[in-house]
Amino acid sequence: MTVRIGVIGTGAIGRDHARRINQVLAGGKIVALSDVNPASAEAVKADIAPDATVYATGEELIAAADVDAVLVTSWGATHEQYVLAAIAAGKPCFCEKPLATTATGAKRIVDAEVAFGRRLVQVGFMRRYDAGYVALKQAIETHTGAPVMVHAAHRNPAVTEAYTTPMAIHDTLIHEIDVFRWLLEDDYVSARVTFPRTCARSHAKLRDPQIVTLTTAKGVVINTEIFVNCHYGYDIQCEVVGEDGVASLPEPMAVQMRLGAKLQNSILTDWKDRFVASYDVELQDFLKAAAEGTASGPTSWDGYMAAVTADACVAAQDDEGATVAISYPSRPALYA
Repeated sequence: MTVRIGVIGTGAIGRDHARRINQVLAGGKIVALSDVNPASAEAVKADIAPDATVYATGEELIAAADVDAVLVTSWGATHEQYVLAAIAAGKPCFCEKPLATTATGAKRIVDAEVAFGRRLVQVGFMRRYDAGYVALKQAIETHTGAPVMVHAAHRNPAVTEAYTTPMAIHDTLIHEIDVFRWLLEDDYVSARVTFPRTCARSHAKLRDPQIVTLTTAKGVVINTEIFVNCHYGYDIQCEVVGEDGVASLPEPMAVQMRLGAKLQNSILTDWKDRFVASYDVELQDFLKAAAEGTASGPTSWDGYMAAVTADACVAAQDDEGATVAISYPSRPALYA
């Protein structure tokens, strides 16, 4: 079966996902496009999906009879309305993060999906599909013993002046928030944020770097450095300390050179290059599940848990050094 896909939001990530589905992956075809900027949708139609229909609104696209499933890759503040519309239409939906811009909004999506009675939503937490993180999870489960601590870092070479302190949580740390829950099979109970000296490349609305400390229900302490103006490259680090050993996230494959009296290898500078393969795997997983009228991978519940945790981390930013408690309602049976 070929799943007929509609894409809402044809900016950089929407365009790239449309390319994947039409040119790289099996089992899907882009038949509909919509964007707040019609010229953007028309450009994707011309370059990638010539048979697609361009719709004026995301709601019209979702309602189209020839659309089997939906990709929501629009501006984050619009995600909730489109995901809710897809659930109401009974159509599988892949939603890039964030699932919603507030925990309350994410909970509305959870409630709607539970009321529908079947999983329809996959959230775009692609790190769960990264070969390095998959290998790290296997090492934790089979070799290192029960996790005790995690040391991690999320470093970007630079951000614009539109990037503010809370975005370090909602736009950057959000991936670690999800992948650590998955790696450790554990939930969070508290968050704390501390700020080292602000780097010279930052600006008035951004305190950078910052260190987020999360504690889990099983007592694992996770320290994550967020440094979005590190200058030297895009660098994701994760070391899990267990009772019997230590496991570290593998470095991306790079050719090592002896050159100019130096031993060296290149460091990536773009997140799209670092996780390009994981995007392919996650969308193939979505297409496989959508063909059966359901969804796989990270759930609406995972999106909601990430939102609740992110809100707590932002509260901890506002009260530097204080410990902010994190609590959640009971997980619905649909997500067991």
